[in-house]
Amino acid sequence: MVEVFKTNVCDAKQARMVLNQIHNTFIDYTASFDLEDCDKILRVECLTRPILANGLIRFLGELGYVAEVLPDDDPPAASRLSTFLFAEAGISPSA
Repeated sequence: MVEVFKTNVCDAKQARMVLNQIHNTFIDYTASFDLEDCDKILRVECLTRPILANGLIRFLGELGYVAEVLPDDDPPAASRLSTFLFAEAGISPSA
């Protein structure tokens, strides 16, 4: 599972501190920041269980930071494929 968050972490020193805290607290999470992105992205991955997004948001809040889940704007491939197939057949997907 992967979850992506918009944060207010603004520099590498803050990011390192947050990452250390995440890795020490959520042992099976792998996390990284993209501070070049305007949303100061925190990407969290866990191979063993679903990511507890609300818990992670509260955890960052306790550290003095704000985080919110970024919605997945890319529809699943199966959805895109079925929309394409309907269009090719001249059928409205909502029909």
